[in-house]
Amino acid sequence: MGATTLTHVMTIDPNNTNIHGPVVDEVEGLIRVYKDGHVERSQLVPCVGPSLPLELGVACSDVYIDKLTNVWARLYIPVDTNSKLPLLVYFHGGGFCVGSASWSCYHEFLARLSASSRCMVMSVNYRLAPENPLPAAYEDGVNVIHWLEKRRNDSLWAKLCDLSRIFLVGDSAGGNIAHHVAARLAAAADDLKPLKIEGTILIQPFFGGEARTESELRVENNTKSSILTLAASDAWWKLALPRGADREHQYCKPVKKMAMRTLVCVAEMDVLMDREMEMCDGDEEVIKRVVYKGVGHAFQILGKSQLAQTTTDEMVCHIDSFIHHYDPL
Repeated sequence: MGATTLTHVMTIDPNNTNIHGPVVDEVEGLIRVYKDGHVERSQLVPCVGPSLPLELGVACSDVYIDKLTNVWARLYIPVDTNSKLPLLVYFHGGGFCVGSASWSCYHEFLARLSASSRCMVMSVNYRLAPENPLPAAYEDGVNVIHWLEKRRNDSLWAKLCDLSRIFLVGDSAGGNIAHHVAARLAAAADDLKPLKIEGTILIQPFFGGEARTESELRVENNTKSSILTLAASDAWWKLALPRGADREHQYCKPVKKMAMRTLVCVAEMDVLMDREMEMCDGDEEVIKRVVYKGVGHAFQILGKSQLAQTTTDEMVCHIDSFIHHYDPL
């Protein structure tokens, strides 16, 4: 089942104002919302199917999680392994409103992560806002874990995957989703056994607030240092939150004192840097943070510079160490 059968990409049509009325919300070049509720998304990144080069040593396929809501996932499985593998359940970024598990940048990054870290990866194509505002994406994440629980004795999962070693992972909005899904599942951890959420890996997680932080004011709208601008950050929250909510809503904030092993990957030139640093304060026993110098938001998937590539290699090594309990970061 190829990804092209599971995704629907819309392109922005300048003539649609004649059909759907004026544009009422927009992140320029990425998404438009019209007065009648019609939503258009640009094809920022190409969507690709689940094929990979044979020399990478990773098998890839797509699977439906819920046909009713059109939630599906892309699986990455290292082919040469003699033991059961940890599972990374991954949530892509995109301000909760754009993005796909079939985007080429995520496909390449997660295939590489699966091979390098010797893990199965399950990349979730969750429902997007504003058609499905939060907490829809959180609910999809919880449902993925329950889907796994029902299939724990299936031949694929029983043979290849250690479901007592699940990590919830995501970047940007996906990091927020991974964090909030973990918080929701923590309250029912005993009901999930033998499945276990061992930890979370949050790559530049997307949190917000009404008051401005120093990094928000420093980076603001400088697209040379970070692909995420302050204006875009505000717009994503407006589109994703329940109607009438502001950036003090609980979905914009990390859950404190979760007592779960967490790795937070922070980009120095990210508008979100201060919020990511703040979520680690006071929980140093369970939260490990790494700050990557000289790079901005989403460097690991969209950065083309030599520094971005080298820093991505470094981050993949840190993730590998965190998963497999190597020397402390």
